[in-house]
Amino acid sequence: MPSAADRALLKDAIDIHAHLDPDSFGPSSAQAARALDVIDMAYRAKRAGMTGFVIKQHYDQTAQLAQITSKVVPGVEAYGMLALNRTVGGLNPEAIRHFAEIEGGRARIVSMPTWDSENNISQSTSPNRVFVPVSRNGELLPEAVEVIQAVAAAKIRDSSASLALSTGHLSAAEALLVVREAKKQGITRIVVTHAMGHPIDMSIPQMKEAARLGAYIEFVAGFIIGKRAKFTTQQYFDAVRAIGADHVIVSSDAGQLNRPFPDDAIAFAAGELRAKGITEAELRKMLVENPRKLLGIQ
Repeated sequence: MPSAADRALLKDAIDIHAHLDPDSFGPSSAQAARALDVIDMAYRAKRAGMTGFVIKQHYDQTAQLAQITSKVVPGVEAYGMLALNRTVGGLNPEAIRHFAEIEGGRARIVSMPTWDSENNISQSTSPNRVFVPVSRNGELLPEAVEVIQAVAAAKIRDSSASLALSTGHLSAAEALLVVREAKKQGITRIVVTHAMGHPIDMSIPQMKEAARLGAYIEFVAGFIIGKRAKFTTQQYFDAVRAIGADHVIVSSDAGQLNRPFPDDAIAFAAGELRAKGITEAELRKMLVENPRKLLGIQ
């Protein structure tokens, strides 16, 4: 568990990657089921002094949940995400337009395919499952270019912000293709989803290239905690030093059953990074300032 000093680092923080109920994900796996719902998380965020969080679900858009959450728990800003998996039609521009038009202006991040990406499925226990193709022979498919154009063109209802684009669970090479095309289309808010983590596994040079192109590199707290740990804090520290805190966002990728709650996960990771030598000013960039810029919060 994080210390009180660790939790103090959460002031004004925004978690861009929280897995919360009500969700359909995880019916066959207790590990993947969600430990808390959006209202529970809003109260936890409020007690922690956080600005808010983004609700991530693999199979539904969450702008509606975010609007209700922000209404029920005043003083906490919840935002929505849309992942372009098969349940929303895959690479579907209409799904993006609908997402942006939902009342309340809580739509914020469109993610390329996650659990239904070719890269994710090829590394899963069900490699023959139907996937959403994004590229072929090192080039984005026309459908992928079209959804990036849709993100660039979308106008969020009741908001002056523009949609951000996340690379989802694409391969490292595909993620870079998406970042390049997004920049070409004028998208200024881009994030590479848990770049160091499975199943993306970006190298430091690839992450630095994405950062040079204007993308934020997401490091998730869940990947350095407990049984789920894939990296050491030292590896995260070294990557932050190589890329620069100006280009990094630390999120939780938490909320699953039998794992730390999202706020605890971020506080723990922040405390561990501080102990390695990351300054509090750098942590504020990665926990507060960069997420605000990604979400277009004034």
